[in-house]
Amino acid sequence: MIHLSFQASYESWLEMHLKKRKGESKRRLEQGHAHAEKLFLEKVWYPAFHELDGLYPEYEVDDFRDGIRFLDFAYLKAGLRLAIEIDGFRTHSSEVTRWQFSDSLMRQNHLVLDGWKILRFSYDDLKEKPRMCQQLLQQFMGRSLHGKKKESSAEEFLQLEILKHASLLKHHIRPSDVIGLLKIKKREAQKLLHSMVSKQMLLPAGNGTIRIRCYKINREKLHAAWDSSR
Repeated sequence: MIHLSFQASYESWLEMHLKKRKGESKRRLEQGHAHAEKLFLEKVWYPAFHELDGLYPEYEVDDFRDGIRFLDFAYLKAGLRLAIEIDGFRTHSSEVTRWQFSDSLMRQNHLVLDGWKILRFSYDDLKEKPRMCQQLLQQFMGRSLHGKKKESSAEEFLQLEILKHASLLKHHIRPSDVIGLLKIKKREAQKLLHSMVSKQMLLPAGNGTIRIRCYKINREKLHAAWDSSR
């Protein structure tokens, strides 16, 4: 799999969304999508998934006061509705009035009632701890998207993370290792491992054929997997 550079992907993605917008929605995208939002894409989202498909910037939603609001990002794919908000320091500073603070909380509550999942990142974490933010997204996608009929780039990313983790272990990887890595349930970890066996990314280890307790890396497939992730 050949991945475009971030800048090329970003420019194409942003241009596509600008062409689809009109009026206030277009103005909001031109003016509201700023440094912090691009930093999130460059340092967190793109390194994790190598694409921007399914991600919508400055996404318009109905406001609980019969108006409209804009989410920094919305991820809409495989039945998932994820709202992503980037919070600067000023968002929680003394410059925010008590009314604005209460309104922000109520806005989030109504998004949850409307079926949205919500993740919030601080600007400081994007800048100083991008890997931590990637891992949080990884764990979220592992719980939310695993088991869907159509495999997503997020699931491919999870499989690569399992391979990387397995290469660092001193023993064959087990479901318990995947549970600890991704913070998912045993059944979900087993499904991921079985899928990787079907793709020959992993091979059963040990003597068991009906109940596989541990897995080893298929070294013949390992380099191809690494190359596709770059």
